[in-house]
Amino acid sequence: MEQVTPKGNPTLRTLAMPADANVSGDIFGGWVLSQMDLASGIIAGERAQGRVATVAVDAMKFIRPVRIGDVLEIYGWVARVGRTSMGIGLEAWVIRNRIGKCEKVTEAVFTYVALDEEGNKRMVPPEA
Repeated sequence: MEQVTPKGNPTLRTLAMPADANVSGDIFGGWVLSQMDLASGIIAGERAQGRVATVAVDAMKFIRPVRIGDVLEIYGWVARVGRTSMGIGLEAWVIRNRIGKCEKVTEAVFTYVALDEEGNKRMVPPEA
């Protein structure tokens, strides 16, 4: 059965523009990936209560294309927390042509490490 609603909390919303597309009108996967990195960085920074850095993108799965004029919405959640790192689960959905059908287009888990002011690994604080 196909998923009909996003998992997680809404974190980022943006419009896919012509400058972000290939000659066929499909948005570059790298652009979608960068939007997901921005969204997951927000979630990771909040959970770590400070500076974080992306260390891996796990299981990135492109399900459907994003097209010019689609509203891209990124939903995310803290999937796992380790001593100095955390996994942020993400789903990307689009609203076709700003008013149309809502479809899931991408999912992934981004891994982050918490950093101190000097850029060294630090403990992720306990959940508040």
